[in-house]
Amino acid sequence: MRPTNLLRRAIRRLQLTTKQVNGGYYKGTRSGAMGRHTKHGQYIIDWGKVRTYVVPDLKGFLLSPFVTKKMEPTRGEFPGSSPLDGKTFLENWKRVNGED
Repeated sequence: MRPTNLLRRAIRRLQLTTKQVNGGYYKGTRSGAMGRHTKHGQYIIDWGKVRTYVVPDLKGFLLSPFVTKKMEPTRGEFPGSSPLDGKTFLENWKRVNGED
């Protein structure tokens, strides 16, 4: 059973995945190399390929950030200690799930 010619043309236009081709196909991440590898296993950065972002002068800029600076700090579910504290975590787990 073969797909119709119309379907075959549509499939041909879709992007290839690594499962559709043999083992030599590497899709990549479109990030580009910023240097090169040496024969000794080191990596030398080519500073001409490194991305640099030019930030414009923002003095007198009228837009504000999305987060307001007037908001008071909020308290978490773990008063008096860190959420990474094991004792507090177990107490909270027992309170939510009940003791066995």
